[in-house]
Amino acid sequence: QVQLVESGGGSVQAGGSLRLSCKASGITVINTCMGWFRQAPGKEREGVAAIGLQRGRTHYSDSVKGRFTLSQDNAKLTVYLQMNNLKPEDSGMYYCAADSCGAHWSDSSDYLHWGQGTQVTVSS
Repeated sequence: QVQLVESGGGSVQAGGSLRLSCKASGITVINTCMGWFRQAPGKEREGVAAIGLQRGRTHYSDSVKGRFTLSQDNAKLTVYLQMNNLKPEDSGMYYCAADSCGAHWSDSSDYLHWGQGTQVTVSS
């Protein structure tokens, strides 16, 4: 059974940093991608970043490129999202997702497994 557990959310001021973690169990590294999505109240869930665990290839949305960085620890089946220079528009519930790597990393329908989410609030 696949389980994803996010942690690391919190409240920061604009310009601050947070590091989110997503610890997985029940998955394999081979051909598995893990993605981070966020959803603000009244808005659709959007893809933020994703990583292929086998080769470490990363993808970022334009809105976070240069500010957010993915890393992985395959031994721990954990993916980290380092978020720097946070902006109020980065606020939302952040979800970790995992599945076999699909064609569209930012498409939430490409992911079967989801965590419960961790809240990020950035104040101006």
